Amino acid sequence: MRTARITAAAAAGVVMLAGLTACGGKDGGNKAGGDGAGGSPVQAAAAALRTASEKTGSEKSAKVESTTKQGGTTQSMKGGMDWSQGMRMNVETTGQGGLGGNKPMQGLYTPEAMYLKLGLGGKPWMKYDYDAMAKKSPVFALLKDQMQNNNPSRSVGLLLATGKAKKVGTEDVRGVKATHYTATFDVAELTRMQASKDFSEKDMKSMEEALKQNGTKDETIDLWIGPDDLLVKKTEKMQNKQGGYESTVFYSDYGTKVSVEEPPASQVNDAAKLSSGAMGGGLAG
Repeated sequence: MRTARITAAAAAGVVMLAGLTACGGKDGGNKAGGDGAGGSPVQAAAAALRTASEKTGSEKSAKVESTTKQGGTTQSMKGGMDWSQGMRMNVETTGQGGLGGNKPMQGLYTPEAMYLKLGLGGKPWMKYDYDAMAKKSPVFALLKDQMQNNNPSRSVGLLLATGKAKKVGTEDVRGVKATHYTATFDVAELTRMQASKDFSEKDMKSMEEALKQNGTKDETIDLWIGPDDLLVKKTEKMQNKQGGYESTVFYSDYGTKVSVEEPPASQVNDAAKLSSGAMGGGLAG
């Protein structure tokens, strides 16, 4: 139903927006790829990405803007994120595959739940508790895990941890001269690397199976690092049975103040307490 598709789209979009395909582990992959910039091209790329991962992660907040294309639909998100104490986001989403007349929908994301301004049931906000949603799809378990453990620097750490990252060249990204890096890896690597050590083995296997059934075989991630060693752009591309997936995210204004206040209880419906149709399953498929 409509709310199920809206919920799935909102969760999928924020996964890519926040850089949540990143690797787990507290070192962010900093041990991979060798040391120093004077060795091979791979070692030089690793040294540059290690610096970018540390610098990006230390900033704690940023403005973000993304466009996601999947199965003939296009979704855009714009807003801010703060990862000083888990991931907190305040964004507007437009598109949803034609749902909602392409009008912007506000979303608030905390380490425990997401709130979508749907205007259903006489109250403007719908709350989706991650634990409750995880019973419907392993992707929601991943969303919870990453909203509690991640930040955009992990996208940099992912390329670093593969040991396959290479420098493509230097390009202009919205007026910033940025260095372009790329890496491609298979779905087995992707699944194991995108969760933290707290992600359960049961949810991991469910996620692997969902990706397998979806026909996802490999993914290519491209990153652009600015002259101040901060991530300014990320793209992700993968092919599957639904026509593929492509996401582009821009990061800017690091250190900006981001306000994420949970709506008052009187303005919130809890999806877990309503009919199962409001929960929104099927994201992984």
